[in-house]
Amino acid sequence: MTDSINLQRRRLFGAAATTFAAAQIGLIGVAHAQSTAPKKPPASFGALKQVNAGTLNVGYAEAGPANGPVVILLHGWPYDIHAFVEVAPLLAKAGYRVIVPHLRGHGTTRFLSDATPRNGEQAVVAIDIIALMDALKIDKATLGAFDWGARTANIIAALWPERVKGLVSVSGYLIGSQEGNKMPLPPKAEFEWWYQFYFATERGRLGYDKYRRDFSKLIWQLASPKWKFDDATFERSAASFDNPDHVAIVIHNYRWRLGLADGEAQYAELEQKLALAPAIAVPTITMEGDANGAPHPDPSAYRAKFTGKYEHRLIRGGIGHNLPQEAPREFAQAVIDVDKF
Repeated sequence: MTDSINLQRRRLFGAAATTFAAAQIGLIGVAHAQSTAPKKPPASFGALKQVNAGTLNVGYAEAGPANGPVVILLHGWPYDIHAFVEVAPLLAKAGYRVIVPHLRGHGTTRFLSDATPRNGEQAVVAIDIIALMDALKIDKATLGAFDWGARTANIIAALWPERVKGLVSVSGYLIGSQEGNKMPLPPKAEFEWWYQFYFATERGRLGYDKYRRDFSKLIWQLASPKWKFDDATFERSAASFDNPDHVAIVIHNYRWRLGLADGEAQYAELEQKLALAPAIAVPTITMEGDANGAPHPDPSAYRAKFTGKYEHRLIRGGIGHNLPQEAPREFAQAVIDVDKF
């Protein structure tokens, strides 16, 4: 994912080993070496709430006054609601009602029907959050998000701006399209998406299913090379990957991006709108960590997509891809600041 990736990863299909990461990536030792014994038990949200919303029964954490202005925080992959476990109390203390949902395929979120397709295309995840807002009778909210969550928040801000008071988006503008993803990238950029190509294979689906914890821990290490998370912190989130629909949603998401899996016909019109890369006019703060090891666009590439009041913040100090969890105070402050734009 960065220039520091060593030659061992370049031989990912040549190394023979007994574990998935060693066999496929050759870096499981690095991922485990980064983890250390916890100094104290990691923080928790406590008991979660559940609500039927659209096709899902959504599990979510809530903090802050019930009558406060609403902030919805959206996680990515392979992460969960605990990416915001330190952000939420900071916002609650500032008077916000904070909602942190598990995305489909994560944690305690479940499909209401076995017959519902396990669809991970970008439009449907945004529809999930609109449905959640409707179920909780939330007319408008400030959205704060990263990774899959940032793409979801971008989509909501672009297509339903009346539902968004402000937006904090790590790595900026992430709306994509199947057509756009057909264009090949330079070899180095393609290399950064190694797992996307792995997931395109049946071997990849089986491997992720069997070794989802090893795989996810490796992604954490590669995406945030300077973040010294401990085993308890990782396991707190990894439990969310035991969701029975997790693998199906993750695999479909990445296959859909490459045009290797179909979306649902009912979302085709929304995807057509998103394929035009619509601008976002709501007040926005984009953020980036100075040590983000995941593929991400340069801020100059997406500046023109934000047409309302806008600010970009680079967070220094070895901050990686999981910016809310690695720099919770800076993320919370951005949410508070964009609410005042």
